[in-house]
Order: sequence, then structure tokens, then C-alpha cells
Amino acid sequence: MPEAKEDFRKIGSKIRRLRRMKKMRLIDLAKEANCSESLLSKIEHGRSSPSLKILHRIAQALDSSIANLFEVPREDEVLINAEGERPVIALKKNGEKPGITLERLTLGAADDRIDGNIHVVPPGVSSGGEITHEGQEIGYVLTGELELVVSDRHYRLLPGTSFHFSSLLPHSYSNPGKEVTRVLWVDSPPTF
Repeated sequence: MPEAKEDFRKIGSKIRRLRRMKKMRLIDLAKEANCSESLLSKIEHGRSSPSLKILHRIAQALDSSIANLFEVPREDEVLINAEGERPVIALKKNGEKPGITLERLTLGAADDRIDGNIHVVPPGVSSGGEITHEGQEIGYVLTGELELVVSDRHYRLLPGTSFHFSSLLPHSYSNPGKEVTRVLWVDSPPTF
């Protein structure tokens, strides 16, 4: 997927730029994001695609959001994207195996107060561990099956099921099923 590699070169450059703007050394950001300095260097140079969990931690350490890391310059106040036209963030699992894909529903500008994505989760793929951050999350399972874990409580969600919880609670998710899961997911404030 050549587009995904280009996306991660851009996100790596943005991470490096934000880190330098905050006058952080590579080792400082790695420590804040709880990852190795070598992994962070690979991410900044576009040689590694981070997991969703690592992206969350890097964005938090930079006082930013994942959406801001993938920000597209705003040309208009109204965003209309037909199916197949939405910007896509493709995350990898264990290096090069397909992972979660985020179909962007919002612009991801720094001043946005809400963020929306369609999380596309292949069978057997997870968010890569617990995530916590400020805000609230609302979701709706469109297709497939989602196992949502919030504060160590497991919820099996099928199509048509919605959820809402405080993002301060430790949470993670995975697709335990045999088909691709699609979840409409909204965060406020933006974390993606």
C-alpha cells in the first residue's frame, strides 16, 4: 500500500516538527510516550508504522491528537467525502500485517472539538492495549463483531449496538470474529 507509506512519512515529519517546537529531544518524547528511542526515530523517519496505542501516547506527549498528526490543510468549512474518498489512516500490526484502518469523517484540524472515524478492524486485530485520555467516546457497530474492554469489563458488541463511555477509563478493543468489523467512532475532544 504505497499511500500508507507516504502517510507515515508525513506523520513522522509532523511528529519530529512538533517535538522540536516543544524543544523536546528524541529521548524525552520516547520517555513521555513510553516507547523506545529507536522506535520513535524509525517513526519520525517513516521507516515504521506505529500501533494505535503508540500513536495515542505520542500525540498525548506532544499535547496533540492523532487527527492533528494527519491534519489536512483546511480549504473550506464544509467537508463532504463520498465513500471511497475519505482520507484513510492505515495502521500496521506486527510490522507489515494489516491492522486497523481509520476512515476519517472529520477534518482533524487543531481547533476541532469533535472527531469521527470509521474504524475498520480485520479479524483477530486489536487496538494494541489499553488507552486512556481526556474526553468521551461514542460508537456504533456497523458490521462485524467488536469486543470492547472498558475498566476490565468485556462487552461483545454486534451490528446495531452503540456504546458511550468516559475516555478516562482504560479501554481497548478487538475483533474476535471471522469478518471485518466496521465501527462508527466519535471522540470529544479529538484524540485521533
